[in-house]
Amino acid sequence: MSKRDLKKYLQSLDKEQIAEQFIELYSKFSEVKIYYNFIFNPNEDKLLQEAKAKISAEYFPTKTKKAKLRRSTAQKIIKHFFMLGVEPHITAEIMLYNVTIAQKYSAKREMYYASFYKSILNSFEQCINYCISNGILPHFREQLLAVVTEVQKQKWPNKEEFKNTIQKINEEELGDF
Repeated sequence: MSKRDLKKYLQSLDKEQIAEQFIELYSKFSEVKIYYNFIFNPNEDKLLQEAKAKISAEYFPTKTKKAKLRRSTAQKIIKHFFMLGVEPHITAEIMLYNVTIAQKYSAKREMYYASFYKSILNSFEQCINYCISNGILPHFREQLLAVVTEVQKQKWPNKEEFKNTIQKINEEELGDF
């Protein structure tokens, strides 16, 4: 069904029928319930803290000894933030947190997987692109530079790519980063 067909259908219903359909959607689909619960009670700080706890548990688990290091967990959380329409500063904060917690982990334990470093670089680039597209890059400038400094300090194998990412932004978007 196209958007136009949906509009046509909804216009053919009276207010009570539309309300019944929304209640049915709310009852049947958890995503609809989550969305409306957020819309009516947008506790973004609580959402941010829960997200940080989930991401931290991937690297520093409290229930088991072995870290899972799944980037997909953070990606699901970020996607969820997009779906809910969470304020861009908070979404960018969780994106950046994902990168920094991975750095904290690698500072304590050397990583031998090239995929780990590449994955964190991808997350870093996504964060920068998101900040640029939402006009909030100046707010995160110091934190982004700190990430690159830490990468250099830890001597990550892809440290030059991190450096190039910052330089590319410097040349294309910011003037003086």
